[in-house]
Amino acid sequence: MKVSIDALINGAKSGSVVSFPTDTVPALAVLPEKSHLIFEVKRRSQDKPLILMAATAEELWPFCRGNIREFPVWQEVSDRYWPGALTLVLPASDRVPGGVNPLDPTTIGIRVPNSSIARQILAQTGPLATTSANLSGQPPLESMLEIAAQFPDVLTLLWEEESKDKFSSVPSTVAKWMNHDWQILRQGAIKLR
Repeated sequence: MKVSIDALINGAKSGSVVSFPTDTVPALAVLPEKSHLIFEVKRRSQDKPLILMAATAEELWPFCRGNIREFPVWQEVSDRYWPGALTLVLPASDRVPGGVNPLDPTTIGIRVPNSSIARQILAQTGPLATTSANLSGQPPLESMLEIAAQFPDVLTLLWEEESKDKFSSVPSTVAKWMNHDWQILRQGAIKLR
């Protein structure tokens, strides 16, 4: 269902699944405690976790658990690459709802997108559990019109309301913190090394 940005924000705050553009591919998003709705809509396997996306890094750190040596390293990377196409997989704090990563609740993926429209939405909703807008196993959909057609019950941002931001269609790089270093799980737009 195509909606205005205000209706999308209000819907997200009330627990509806929403879709909006990011700097990589358009996202499906929902309140973290309603993560199960994305798994249902996408027909997604429980072994494929969602990530938390927010307008700022400061909103994401409470969902992570690290020590005084780790946090400065994580913040240095986030200061350098965020907003941007980098997802960090870090140890999860007890604030992460179990449904975001059902099979491994000890980790959480986090990201701040380099998209003004996405950050405008996230600034008003708070962190959302997100994934690419597509049925599981299918390529990501690249327009809000395609998303509205494939997911008629998802609140999808009206095409006319999208900003001039362009997305790359290249997924984010996914880097996991392991043994005091970054392991690249998926190479995307950003090269850490």
